Amino acid sequence: MTQRILILEDQPFQRGFLANLFGTRAGVQVDACGDVEAAIALCACQSYDLVVSDLLMPGQDGIQFIQALAAQPRPPRLAVVSAAPRRMMTSARLMAESLGLDVIGLLPKPVATADVDALFEALAQARPLPGAAPTRTTVLPEPDASQLRQAMADGSLTAWFQPKKSLQSGRVVAAEALVRWRHPQLGTLAAGSFLPAICHYGLEGELLRMMLKASIRAQTHWRRQGFRVPVSINLPPHLLEQSDLPDELLAMTLALGGTPGELCFELMENSTTRHVSDFYAGACRLRMKGFGLAQDDFGQGLSSVHNLVNTPFTEVKIDRALVSGCARDPALHLTLSTVIALANQLGLTIVAEGVESDADLAALRQLGCNQVQGFLISQALPSDEFTRLLDEEAPQRDEFPRTAVR
Repeated sequence: MTQRILILEDQPFQRGFLANLFGTRAGVQVDACGDVEAAIALCACQSYDLVVSDLLMPGQDGIQFIQALAAQPRPPRLAVVSAAPRRMMTSARLMAESLGLDVIGLLPKPVATADVDALFEALAQARPLPGAAPTRTTVLPEPDASQLRQAMADGSLTAWFQPKKSLQSGRVVAAEALVRWRHPQLGTLAAGSFLPAICHYGLEGELLRMMLKASIRAQTHWRRQGFRVPVSINLPPHLLEQSDLPDELLAMTLALGGTPGELCFELMENSTTRHVSDFYAGACRLRMKGFGLAQDDFGQGLSSVHNLVNTPFTEVKIDRALVSGCARDPALHLTLSTVIALANQLGLTIVAEGVESDADLAALRQLGCNQVQGFLISQALPSDEFTRLLDEEAPQRDEFPRTAVR
């Protein structure tokens, strides 16, 4: 299948150089233009798999182009190629992602063949894997509260599991539970299609309880196969305003035959409690009940070093914004080194999210990161496919010794 790529670069030599780098690949068709207006016109009449854009241009610049691109009905994926400082490129990426664009790479000039290879690798990994159930991020007509509750009750909303791999052994050591919707008309939908509606109707607590039940059921199945798999579950911090939530989660866990020490609640960065006392009280009580506790998405949003140091976390998950490109960006590499050193001193398990290249994986291993997850490792899988993944590793397992069937 032909991949169509658009290159926006104002300098003729660089434009031709990039067009040659991308266009020499089989099955790739490249269009190139030198100004924002021409690029927007092309995007309006032609569908592209990827747009590669410079930032520093006379007239309308790359930032203005990204803003216009995001307004397209079906914007393509984006890669930024620029001589601008890395922090400026990172800001551009954050801006693009906040507008809903999928940014798969930041490439500093001069661009090398290996950079383009990594970009095509990321582009391939951004697509559903062969044989896997497709996940779609198509925006749905917003479901109402009754539809969402019904989907939770009948199992249409369900937990899939993304593996976490140890950088020491290279094998799966844990999983993160991620919600999917097996929609009767639209197939399997990723969380971005319906989570806004769940938040709008205040159903995050019901979703949390559903995901906990699904995770314990999966753990019970895996244990019968001989594997003990710790599972992480997202918990929006504002739910900690419910003072008895830790008691309820413990009672539910024990009633279902789960083990608190094999469950970790990831405190997300996209909300917080109205009173900081509720945050710290809830975090402490979850830990006192025996659950693991992770700072999710560390490095963006509301997460902070102050919270990391002063909250009884057992794990820190480093956001992809600090991970992607760390092998080649000295500033990111230094930041990661500092975060990992601090987390090690605090005795935390360190998990890097959004790992999408072998170079970044090697850098994380060298820096002392413990675990990784991301498309380079695996996308989220249904429970039965996760079981097959464990079985494939069974002859060489270290982390998952077989246990007596209970």
